Amino acid sequence: MSEPHIAAKRPAVLELEANTYYWCSCGQSKNQPFCDGGHQGSEFTPLAFEIDKTKRVALCQCKYTESPPFCDGAHSKL
Repeated sequence: MSEPHIAAKRPAVLELEANTYYWCSCGQSKNQPFCDGGHQGSEFTPLAFEIDKTKRVALCQCKYTESPPFCDGAHSKL
C-alpha cells in the first residue's frame, strides 16, 4: 500500500453539524480534511463518518492516526 501524503502536521479543529462527512485518507484533497476526489487513480478511498449532533472535533490531517478520522497525536511523531 502507498503511503498517504501528509496534508499538515496538526489537526483541523472544526465545529461540525450533524451530518455525514467524508474524510480524506490520501492527503491529496485540496479541501482538507475532507475528500474532494483527489484520490482518484490510487488505492485510497474516503472514510465516511457520522456526526450525530453539533460538536467540536479534531480531524487528522497527517493521515497516520490510528483512530481515523480523528486526531490521536500521531503527527507529533512524524
